[in-house]
Amino acid sequence: MSKRFRVCDLDQPYLLPPSLQDWLPDNHLARFIADVCNELDLTAIYAEYERKDGRGLAAYHPLLMTRLLLYGYAKGVTSSRCLERATQEDVAFRYLAANQHPDHDTIANFRRRHLEALKGLFVQALRLCQKAGLVKLGNVAIDGTKIMANASRDRSVPYEKLTEREQYWKETVARLLAEAQQTDQREDELFGEGKKAEDLPGELADAKRRLERIRKAKEELENEAQQMLEQAQQNFTPRKAGRPSKEEAAKQDQDRQQHQKNRARLQRARRNAKSPTREYNFVDSDSRLMMDTGRDAFAQAYNAQVAVDGHAQVIVAAEITQCTNDRAQLVPMVQATCAVTGALPHTITADVGYWDSLSLRDACLSAINVLVSPDSKPQLPDAVLPPQVPHTEEAKRMRERLANEPDKQLYAQRKVIVEPVFGQIKEIRGFRRFRFRGLQRVAAEWKLICATHNLLKLFRHRTNSLSVLQPTLA
Repeated sequence: MSKRFRVCDLDQPYLLPPSLQDWLPDNHLARFIADVCNELDLTAIYAEYERKDGRGLAAYHPLLMTRLLLYGYAKGVTSSRCLERATQEDVAFRYLAANQHPDHDTIANFRRRHLEALKGLFVQALRLCQKAGLVKLGNVAIDGTKIMANASRDRSVPYEKLTEREQYWKETVARLLAEAQQTDQREDELFGEGKKAEDLPGELADAKRRLERIRKAKEELENEAQQMLEQAQQNFTPRKAGRPSKEEAAKQDQDRQQHQKNRARLQRARRNAKSPTREYNFVDSDSRLMMDTGRDAFAQAYNAQVAVDGHAQVIVAAEITQCTNDRAQLVPMVQATCAVTGALPHTITADVGYWDSLSLRDACLSAINVLVSPDSKPQLPDAVLPPQVPHTEEAKRMRERLANEPDKQLYAQRKVIVEPVFGQIKEIRGFRRFRFRGLQRVAAEWKLICATHNLLKLFRHRTNSLSVLQPTLA
């Protein structure tokens, strides 16, 4: 054969030990994660180890574990078993693990134990993006998406069904107790009354546990319904009897629609307090049954909120809420944006789901150009408004503002700012279900997901900057 080939002998020995630095190209994401982890403050993680006496086997270095988790979340690999396998099979993971192979239990325990500290990396990643000039706060778009909980919808039970189950298990417990009492009497007759009492029979103990769980679920739903009723009563102010003054009449005309909404909410809250309508999930009780418009189906999920800066699509605020819609999330998200960035955004844009007259009157929005459409579809200037759309003064002024060309162009940027972020998180990286359960842990994981989104933005910015500088330096 005349053609020569390179050697491909799998048993080829190395004269010198291989270097980890030769495994990846210079501009690889894994190298960036390794470099950026050296810039992060991991004091909170190290502090957990300092509380121990130092006995036992040497632990894997927190820097190594943090690198693995950040790179895994950046690539959409979050399973501890997949991460363990990747340290063997994937060159990039093997590079970040320094050719070590922590098992899946170690990875899972590290993430669970230090979740609050990993949550704090969101702010640190945002600070790096700000330092790189990726955050301008010119136009910040706010939106929410439904991400499924780590729980099945089939494990959600309505209040009426809980009542039926409670009655069934009460009868079951009573029957088993009667049977146990009869058994005790027979054994006393056979063996005497000095026999030592044994633990509850397994069937009876299981029935009591089920009954206790059902009662706890009912109590939680009843307390939540009572809180909603108290809040609705606080928001609703009955109209005074008699003829109102001119000032009161003008204010009543302006707030009539909101007053009617508050009255309707109070009526719903009273009905809900008598018989709660929310379903209780026995796997993750903090999750809620929500309508996922993307899938056009109900899902056991959380409402994940983000505020995205329009300059480079960097997430400047990330929160989790149990509310099934976005109506009351405008003010909390603006406050979170100001608190995290330390500055006021010039413009805030949000879709019709955030429209709420009371929220728009909040003092924290007075110095910000807030653009929230009151209509799901644009309304013509002289068209007769349908009865279901808002008719308040705020809605009228907002329609006039959105008809002006400058504000119209700003609002048109909302979709191209925030919607691609959800596409990158859910479609490209595959984050459609949380791994943790419970509101606090889910909120921490959501910030970890958003932190890796910002790190990816920073990586592309640094890579592009380097590629522009290289011809100049040459």
